[in-house]
Amino acid sequence: MLIEEGTKYQISPGIKGFFNSAETMTVKNYNGVTVQFTLADSKGHGSMPIEHLNYLLKKSNLTQIPSKRILLSTDNPEEQIS
Repeated sequence: MLIEEGTKYQISPGIKGFFNSAETMTVKNYNGVTVQFTLADSKGHGSMPIEHLNYLLKKSNLTQIPSKRILLSTDNPEEQIS
């Protein structure tokens, strides 16, 4: 899984209490060991070890929200107007 700055995650309702009831979190920095993030609606910020982020993703407590750039790059080239 590729983790980079700006990656956004949807927080599941079951763990929102641990994230100040925020709907989403956005990665601000990733150094290979820890991830720094900010929470939506200015509800805070924090950091966690990458192992914990991977655990939350595996348990479906966090779901990656695809960026618009990725969605645009995966469009079917046959549908482009020439």
